[in-house]
Amino acid sequence: MIVLSLAEIADIVGGRLHRTDGTAEVTGSVEFDTRELTPGGLFVALPGARVDGHDLAAKAVEAGAVAVLAGREVDAPAVIVPPLPAGTAHDRAFALVADKDGAGAAVLAALAKLARHVVEKLSGDHLSVVGVTGSSGKTSTKDVIAQLLEPLGPTVAPPGSFNNELGHPWTALRADASTRHLVLELSTRGHGHIAELAAIAPPRIGAVLNVGTAHVGEFGSREGIAKAKGELVEALPSAEDGGVAILNIDDPLVAAMASRTKARVVYVGESASAHVRAVDVTLDEEARASFRLVTPSGEAPVKLPLYGEHHVGNVLSAAAVALELGSTTEEIAARLSSLEQRSGRRMEVTTRPDGVTVLNDSFNANPESVRAALKALASMSTERRSWAVLGVMADLGDDAVEAHDGIGRLVVRLNIDKLVVVGEAAAAMHQGAHQEGSWGEESVLVPDVEAAIALLHDQLRAGDIVLVKASKSAALWRVADALLASPETNAESPVVPPSPSQERSNGGDA
Repeated sequence: MIVLSLAEIADIVGGRLHRTDGTAEVTGSVEFDTRELTPGGLFVALPGARVDGHDLAAKAVEAGAVAVLAGREVDAPAVIVPPLPAGTAHDRAFALVADKDGAGAAVLAALAKLARHVVEKLSGDHLSVVGVTGSSGKTSTKDVIAQLLEPLGPTVAPPGSFNNELGHPWTALRADASTRHLVLELSTRGHGHIAELAAIAPPRIGAVLNVGTAHVGEFGSREGIAKAKGELVEALPSAEDGGVAILNIDDPLVAAMASRTKARVVYVGESASAHVRAVDVTLDEEARASFRLVTPSGEAPVKLPLYGEHHVGNVLSAAAVALELGSTTEEIAARLSSLEQRSGRRMEVTTRPDGVTVLNDSFNANPESVRAALKALASMSTERRSWAVLGVMADLGDDAVEAHDGIGRLVVRLNIDKLVVVGEAAAAMHQGAHQEGSWGEESVLVPDVEAAIALLHDQLRAGDIVLVKASKSAALWRVADALLASPETNAESPVVPPSPSQERSNGGDA
């Protein structure tokens, strides 16, 4: 963050000083976790499920914080933010679940104002803000964009899926005078959410990946989801002011967003009409895609180290961003071919010494992402016994039974050997598999994670390949962790838990 005095921060957020004359300066990072504080930082007091950050104010200062951004008086130097107007503290779109008196919502609003101020100070020729959204693939694409931009200059991007009303300003406040690129992932749980996030850190370049059925229960239809996702391109500046909307031409609902933006439109996809496109896409035995990257400035071969054909469309969006910010086609192709996976539990592939391969794609799930993962599993298991361990896909509303049934049928059509359905909420997958084919013991419905782990430990054989996937509410990563924590686990390939900041980002992932 840029250096600001407490008096300046109070003025920016409309707060008042408490136990300080305001001359002290924030020279460190802005944190909501006392364990992450550095000397000169600012602690953000937020209520949580188990502890209220206001109660940790003195501890935060002892840990090095200059002061606390708080919603009520605390036992430490602080900037006290005003309450939100009556009627908004509890029903505002992004109020914290544990917020009982409105203090948390007020602090979040203040954090957003602070982030907006910092981004405005840094924007222009100095800082380029990139926003990415979509029903699936946001986090992986954000990671790819960051890796393509880092050679061009200092780049800030959020860890994992830190994409909500807390993660967005927190990430923006990581930018400082040296930062050239700020890459942000925008999620939504309702109409207006992306518009709010875009107002915090106004993007110059925005990419919309796809419109699927994730959270269709909240939006009512894919068209409703498209309306919400399109808020990103509506927030972009005009073409004359440098605005660029990157749209997936292969998704009609995304391509139609061209009419909703003043920005210059760049289409990506496999269509011949795309400005940035993939030609001659092939998959190797590990479901990794190779293709020829074709852009207005040339073409070059790409061999992705990522698992699954679905990554192709997403990396094209990342490539288009990098082209806009100064990379050449050849540079982009080379960097795409040497990508590293930065966010866990997203097609994370680990092979144990006994040959069992675990595809941990358990961070989240919707019908589109599950289909993509199953196709990758099928491609990787032509000569191996394959297992799909699947749980509930949440927030599908009235479409839930049909969607789960369809996934069960797809497992059969892809000739996957074993299906383990975890939990009654996903039972329609088990039923769909039985109705699609003459399956007996090939499909099993188990009540919980523990039962799934016991079954796998009992029945897995050396050389098997296992996909683990469900919505985050199912916490199916515990299955993958258990398989990789067995005595056969390769000690050189540990399971890395998410950072505290990722754990705090459970809200909003549409």
